[in-house]
Amino acid sequence: MSNKKDTVFSRQLPAIQGFEFNAQVADVFENMIHRSVPGYDLLLNMIAVLSQKYALPGTRCYDLGCSLGASTLQIRRNVPSDCVVVGVDSSAAMVTRCRQNMMRDHSQANVEILEQDLLQTEITNASVVVMNFTLQFVADTERQQTLCRIAEGLVPGGILILAEKVKLEDTAVNQRMIELHQDFKKLKGYSDLEIAQKRASLEDVLVPNTITEHRQRMFSAGFGTVELFVRCLNFVAFLAIKS
Repeated sequence: MSNKKDTVFSRQLPAIQGFEFNAQVADVFENMIHRSVPGYDLLLNMIAVLSQKYALPGTRCYDLGCSLGASTLQIRRNVPSDCVVVGVDSSAAMVTRCRQNMMRDHSQANVEILEQDLLQTEITNASVVVMNFTLQFVADTERQQTLCRIAEGLVPGGILILAEKVKLEDTAVNQRMIELHQDFKKLKGYSDLEIAQKRASLEDVLVPNTITEHRQRMFSAGFGTVELFVRCLNFVAFLAIKS
């Protein structure tokens, strides 16, 4: 994967457009996400651990919103060789680069990378499903139905790994986490201009929910266990297990 530096928002833009996972973003996405999401490397390691533990022979494992394939690779390298790993992304630029990254990996499990809206993805015979900062870009009205489809497609004991940016219910604490996140991005070399312009571009595109809302939705979808297993500032990851 490329680690080309993210400079997407480094110059003053005449108008702020809604954030898109286009070719410009795909070119720098690896650098962008590592500099923007605190705890991201830990999350990738845990996806590997959980895939190794919960993936069942002969099943399918999905990475919904696979982008360049960082999570897809963690799954593929840690599941039985007769599993099929399916990465899904609606961005043509991301899919092109993800397929190239998969070709350079020689893990035994078969992999399919689909250019597709995840709302149209058929999920069947699944033991592991990962949504790594993806549900937050799905329309809020579609999120419950999406989780229900995932639960229906999982085998008993199958898991959903759901990582999301969340809105904390205590307003003061939420604001403190937002400010600390901005400090984190400054530490990683982003300027005030870059932070402000990216925040504006994401304002109506990335719509966060609360931890309580996520838990309630997953229980309503049919998951018997929902555990918060990673949190760094306002970025969290849940492990949901189908009964």
